[in-house]
Amino acid sequence: MAEVFDCAVPERRSAGIAAAVGALKSGRLVVMPTDTVYGIGADAFDNSAVSALLAAKGRGRDMPVGVLVGSWHTIEGLVYTVPDGARELIRAFWPGALSLVVAQAPSLQWDLGDARGTVMLRMPLHPVAIELLREVGPMAVSSANVSGRPAAVDAADARAQLGERVEVYLDAGPSQQQAASTIVDLTGETPRLLRAGPVSAERIAEVLGIDPGRLIA
Repeated sequence: MAEVFDCAVPERRSAGIAAAVGALKSGRLVVMPTDTVYGIGADAFDNSAVSALLAAKGRGRDMPVGVLVGSWHTIEGLVYTVPDGARELIRAFWPGALSLVVAQAPSLQWDLGDARGTVMLRMPLHPVAIELLREVGPMAVSSANVSGRPAAVDAADARAQLGERVEVYLDAGPSQQQAASTIVDLTGETPRLLRAGPVSAERIAEVLGIDPGRLIA
């Protein structure tokens, strides 16, 4: 049976993190808070668990799952090369509400969906998320909702949508941003804005030293 842990209570937060770590290492799913919206997560390197995540959302492989990391340095082993502009954007906006699409390292054996050799990475600005990520390593995470429905911005909404398909729910109250992250694709010759979000195109363009109009896909 799914268990909900109130992370506002220190003892429950510790118990919840431990339960989530155990669930993830056993190939099961957890719901976690982030600064943007709540996420449903699995061990990024457990392909069966990632498939279960897609199934829980009713989502196809044509919409691959992004990866959350607990530190800047984690990305070094996940990408083929760090593209131009990535380090500047990471320094400016991580941890935070900016996701970066980059070419993944060819040696990685994970299966996040039909990502065509790319991976979307983000470091969230949330203490519970960071604590969990630093315990278990990179996680495959998607918004905690059934595909086609609004993303959950609190644990109760996530549980109402996903129910017993998730083993552990970490409840840290309403999400701060209540909007999905901004996505920038860095795999081409010029950066492309794939999804508008809390980090504006103007701020991104300022960091990159380019005209905001060049970001639009």
